Amino acid sequence: MTVVTRTRNVRHVGSWSDQWGIFQMLIRDAQAEVSRVYLGGLVGQTVSGMLWLASAALATWRTPEAAILLLVFGGFLIYPVTSAALRICGRPAALSRDNPLRWMAMQVAFVLPLSMPLVAPVAMCRLNLFFPAMAILLGAHYLPFATLYGMRSFLALGAALVVCGIAVGLYLPGASFALAGWIAGVILLVFGFVQYAEWRHSTRIVQQDAQKALAA
Repeated sequence: MTVVTRTRNVRHVGSWSDQWGIFQMLIRDAQAEVSRVYLGGLVGQTVSGMLWLASAALATWRTPEAAILLLVFGGFLIYPVTSAALRICGRPAALSRDNPLRWMAMQVAFVLPLSMPLVAPVAMCRLNLFFPAMAILLGAHYLPFATLYGMRSFLALGAALVVCGIAVGLYLPGASFALAGWIAGVILLVFGFVQYAEWRHSTRIVQQDAQKALAA
């Protein structure tokens, strides 16, 4: 359980560092709440992975233009769809107001949309670089999630997406337009379940430690 201390209810005389320690939620508690609310990233990764696979499918069986439009505009709906899915499952879909990392979550959410204009000139120069470039941007976008969630697997996810983009874009110039899209979609889905398992494992460890502490 995440314990939140509200500053208006605290009366404490001591050093500045002591007061800061009381007034602020511990980082590990803040990270634990992020992981708990978003299920270790499972729902968001699933929504994102399905979007990438749908875009890759459009690129394969329809047109590259349709695939690009779906990925670009669908990307803006990932967070609302994720929140809706969490609410449908009867779970909270937002962090508490006292969690200092909620501001970081909001800031990180804007990184990818604000970076996407960089892809436009790349794709205009060479259309087949659209998915690789997007995979690299998405991988960089996920790196701060390691701090946000307190889960190192996000570093591996970010690295996998960056490697996917670089490998397909630079070393497979003759590959199909949709290849990096398919690979990135699979990576997102696989890591979603890996990270969920990681979160469940860490939760069990915390619960076991708490039980041992109570029994001592």
